[in-house]
Amino acid sequence: QVQLVESGGGWVQAGGSLRVSCAASGRTFSIYTMGWFRQAPEKEREFVAVIEWSGVRTAYTGSVQGRFTISRDNAKNTVYLQMNSLKPEDTAVYYCAGTRATWPVAAHNFDYWGQGTQVTVSS
Repeated sequence: QVQLVESGGGWVQAGGSLRVSCAASGRTFSIYTMGWFRQAPEKEREFVAVIEWSGVRTAYTGSVQGRFTISRDNAKNTVYLQMNSLKPEDTAVYYCAGTRATWPVAAHNFDYWGQGTQVTVSS
């Protein structure tokens, strides 16, 4: 079992940067594949980025490729999403998620979810 708590969301102007963090409880965090998802108002939740347990392999949705970076610090039980060159369409609630499934994973593999953190990008 792992519990996830996101932080670091907020308001930023277009072109700016934010970093959201996800702190995980549990001693087995390092074996989890971790991901970030987001949900904009009146839209379905969508995949943003994923990182395997070692941090070596990552993947991104096309709309954030080159602007967002997912990383993790297993010693701190934390996964990060650095968001640069933010656009108004990045406005959403960002959710951290974890799974014990091995790479590659699909969205439906994620078993554990945080409560979400709001990111708002103004034009």
